[in-house]
Amino acid sequence: MTETMTGADTRTPEIRLASGLFAALRRDLITDAFAYRPLPPMRTDGPIVRRLPARLRHEARHLPHLTVCLVAFFVLVSSGVDRYLEPGAFLILGLISAAPVLMTLVRPIGAFWTSTAATWALSLVELDGHMWPWSPSSFMAQLAVLVVVAMRAGPRIAAWMWAVTVGGGVLLAVVTGQGPGSIGPMALVSALALLVVSIRYVRVAAEEQVSAQQEVTAVERDRRTLLEERTTIARELHDVVAHHMSVVAIQAEAAPYRVQDAPPELVQAFATIRENAVAALTELRRVLGVVRSADYEAPEAPQPTLAALDGLLANVREAGLSVEKTVTGAVRELPQGVELSAYRIIQEALSNTLRHAPGAAAVVEVSYVLSGLGVRVANDAPTDDVRPSPGAGHGITGIRERVAMLEGEMTAGGTADGGYEVAVFIPVARADGEAA
Repeated sequence: MTETMTGADTRTPEIRLASGLFAALRRDLITDAFAYRPLPPMRTDGPIVRRLPARLRHEARHLPHLTVCLVAFFVLVSSGVDRYLEPGAFLILGLISAAPVLMTLVRPIGAFWTSTAATWALSLVELDGHMWPWSPSSFMAQLAVLVVVAMRAGPRIAAWMWAVTVGGGVLLAVVTGQGPGSIGPMALVSALALLVVSIRYVRVAAEEQVSAQQEVTAVERDRRTLLEERTTIARELHDVVAHHMSVVAIQAEAAPYRVQDAPPELVQAFATIRENAVAALTELRRVLGVVRSADYEAPEAPQPTLAALDGLLANVREAGLSVEKTVTGAVRELPQGVELSAYRIIQEALSNTLRHAPGAAAVVEVSYVLSGLGVRVANDAPTDDVRPSPGAGHGITGIRERVAMLEGEMTAGGTADGGYEVAVFIPVARADGEAA
């Protein structure tokens, strides 16, 4: 039993192909053909334009518009020369030929149809001449319109315009009984010009696509680096927080034995504190398990503090960096998270100096003030050639994340002598009873 599907296309493949081609032609060259599409200004970041002075570079944005106007003027002038017309007729025919060239600035597809219609109209009026149906000026105008529109619309529109131009010329020759005239030269020259323009269009489009993809990749890389830095900070602070929670649990367990004949209420309160501390420590370890990578290895030594800063400076001196340390203010013990972050900030800043400023001397300043801790790492201008380093290039991102976590302030940038400086302030709450 044969069933007929409702809505099935019963047309032959040839008819479907012709219908598809006509639909594509209508979509590309007919629908909204005279829509307003102004030519955008030229980019000024090219290899030549960007070297111009600022004022000339600003004016160079309109160089494509000026070029189109000059071509239109040349078509206007040459229209009277190739026909030896009177001034009045010369002006009329010149405007008919030059107007479509100017239209490419605002209505490109409409300019093509206008130029084609003008060519057909003039060819029907002048049925003589070896350059029929295009005179030298109309030949130049049509070619200019094809090139400008193809540069703006792309290869597919260029192919349609070439087919309509050559096909229209052949149709005129058949209808009027004229010889091929300038149809052959127009087909050859326009094909070569449109081929060059299409190749350039495809290349520019590919470069823009690659540039856009690189921007997206850079954003994703920055985001991934940011998450990696935050994960690293979380792993490092785990030991600090776990130490404090362990101390709370131990002290809560031992506190009732320090009080003779402790009341049951006090014993129960300390037992509750210990249970909460142990539960918090367990949850903290679970969180660390989520952010721990597969190849993560727990550190065997305690997390470093500012007391280990001299060892860090000795290591970088052995690596070839001349560094001096200055400590101001009354040195005191700070919260372990602050000490760890300050140590890592100095470590990352000195690593950046080793990678990006070979041969430079660096200085590390640690300032203890009542309201917090100040850290400054600065280096001179490099004296050796800067070589590419295998690092990710996001050391400042990690420093910024650590400072933001501690609600501090940070500045980083070049110095007047060509060096680089990282300055950080980390607020620290004063302990009760500390002298003002």
